[in-house]
Amino acid sequence: MPAKYNIAVKDTLPRFYPIGKYSTVEFREDCAGSCRECVKKKCVYDIFKKNYLHMSTMEDPEYLYECKSCFRCVQECTKGIFSRIINPEYRTLGDDYWRPDIIHTTWYQAHTGKVPVSGAGYRGPFSGKGFDSMWTDMSEIVRPTRDGIHGREYINTSIELSRRPDHLNFNTDGSLATIEMPILEIPVPILFQMPSFGILSKNVLISILNAAKEIGTRVFINPDDLTDSDSPEDRLKNVTLNLNNNELKKYAENIIFCLAKNNYADHKDLIKKSSIIEMQYSPGIEKEFGKLKTIKENLIISVGIPLDSNACATARKLAEAGVDTLHFYADNKGRELDSENPRFIKDMLRDIHTGLVKASLRRMVNILVTGGIALAEHVNKAIICGADGVVIDSPLLIAMECRLCTRCENGLSCPVKLESIDPDYGSQRIVNLMGAWRNQMLEMLGAMGLREVRRLRGEVGRSMWFEDLEKESFSPIFGERKQAQYTE
Repeated sequence: MPAKYNIAVKDTLPRFYPIGKYSTVEFREDCAGSCRECVKKKCVYDIFKKNYLHMSTMEDPEYLYECKSCFRCVQECTKGIFSRIINPEYRTLGDDYWRPDIIHTTWYQAHTGKVPVSGAGYRGPFSGKGFDSMWTDMSEIVRPTRDGIHGREYINTSIELSRRPDHLNFNTDGSLATIEMPILEIPVPILFQMPSFGILSKNVLISILNAAKEIGTRVFINPDDLTDSDSPEDRLKNVTLNLNNNELKKYAENIIFCLAKNNYADHKDLIKKSSIIEMQYSPGIEKEFGKLKTIKENLIISVGIPLDSNACATARKLAEAGVDTLHFYADNKGRELDSENPRFIKDMLRDIHTGLVKASLRRMVNILVTGGIALAEHVNKAIICGADGVVIDSPLLIAMECRLCTRCENGLSCPVKLESIDPDYGSQRIVNLMGAWRNQMLEMLGAMGLREVRRLRGEVGRSMWFEDLEKESFSPIFGERKQAQYTE
């Protein structure tokens, strides 16, 4: 890994006309057309200039997608001919968690590779559900040279996936007596996995693998999903990831194969060629660790664990058994599994992390979490809650222009034809998104005065929680809530 890691981004235009947030109402009959200081010429984002270029080529206008809603044109037009309204189609994107603004922001970052800008500022609620009830505290900057993406000091974003010894022992001559463990490090605290929905064609898989190879991260893949079928029926069933062994060789260092107790013996060749694998959790899975080590001595083992009410106890048991990485799976909205009143991952992670700290096990193992990671800020917030890194799936599809319309789940065609996406194009969109996310992480770490992301792990003092602030501010006056606020 290079001394100074960087993600190279480049402008990658959308293949299909994106759905913009705002529609423009322009009363041109009231425009004299002769204003020397026309506000259209003053637009700092050249929205109207680009619109005229699109009109000259008979293409759909793009300014509704790129408009930052700074309202300068509305406020400064001397004739008052402009007005802004919400695009009705925009409201149909996504769902209650994967909101239209998240999809729209992800498209922009995948397009440009830049940190998103909002000209109108934040006008949402003071607090919301999930990560929206948690804020990062960046008021204690200690060195101005650590100013994120523009800093003169390098900020390290790498994490480890391998186990660390609790302490080191030395011989009388000063040499190391502790057995050296294999070290597996990735340069960003973000890993990929194949989404659980959508048209997952071979081109989509290659796009994800190419992006993972480009930025140096890993992809969780179930080898049983790699079939030889390429029929339209199978494509809609999400099982067509047909890659042969020769195609997989170039991605060997970027794949984490997901196995289970009942099938890992059928994949011994894969295990021998892999530096790390993931085992699906089941009772007694820790007894298989020794057998896996006989197949490959220095194998790094991750265990995929459902994020349910038993997650804390399971984490401690597996950490004591010698696992390298604990990978917790929440649902697609970041909620606890199999619960009538599910908790959000930020609260679950906090309990798991503190439980391992109290048992003196936390520094040895790594924690990854899947589910509900939709924005760059969610990565840092998950790490503050106790994770080492996150695993994403839905943002990968959104980066490739997916609208989360669920048409594919109903057997209908994809409006952006994901099944035929060019892998080079798709991978660059994902790389752009990761570049924008990493830059936002650097900005937050720089503002906190931190030089590496590992220093952020479990640092809840770097955050503010609505529940805690509410209790501190209002419980002396009104008393505590009889029922905890539901934070989905």
